[in-house]
Amino acid sequence: MKKVLFNVCTWMLAGAMLVSCRKDDDNKDNEQPQQQNIVQIAQANADFSILVQALTRSDLSVNYAQVLSGEGPFTVFAPNNAAFTALLTELGVSSLNDIPAPVLEAVLTYHVVAGRVTSNMLTNGQVVTTLNGGTFTVNTQGGVTITDANERTATVIQADITASNGVIHAIDKVILPAL
Repeated sequence: MKKVLFNVCTWMLAGAMLVSCRKDDDNKDNEQPQQQNIVQIAQANADFSILVQALTRSDLSVNYAQVLSGEGPFTVFAPNNAAFTALLTELGVSSLNDIPAPVLEAVLTYHVVAGRVTSNMLTNGQVVTTLNGGTFTVNTQGGVTITDANERTATVIQADITASNGVIHAIDKVILPAL
């Protein structure tokens, strides 16, 4: 009887092992969707439409949408539409086209940091160097804020939006480099 029980258990174990060895790669239900890059995420979010307009403006010396669609990694502190609208009002202009291309390029590159910087990597008082060589200071007390070269402070309103080529932190104000 023990021998029969042993043989039954052995065959059940062997069968379970064979079933567990099937190839999952052929199962389409297990495939993860392709992660979007920074620009694709911005394009898919209506609250970043003005940022996308800025990135794709045709008179800029660099195609920033193409750069931020590239391999990276990049970290973008992305102003939302309300932030851009407030800046346009502050500057007394009606559209991004009223901002000279060199100024817009300096502003755009001031919002981008080389590398993938998640919110848990930011520390209080940290000075962050941007792609245009300017710096801003991080404050992590009571949420994450960043203070630019002109003492303007933006609040990170949505952190760690993960992209295939970096990370986006949505902010509520356009930060400005020393111009």
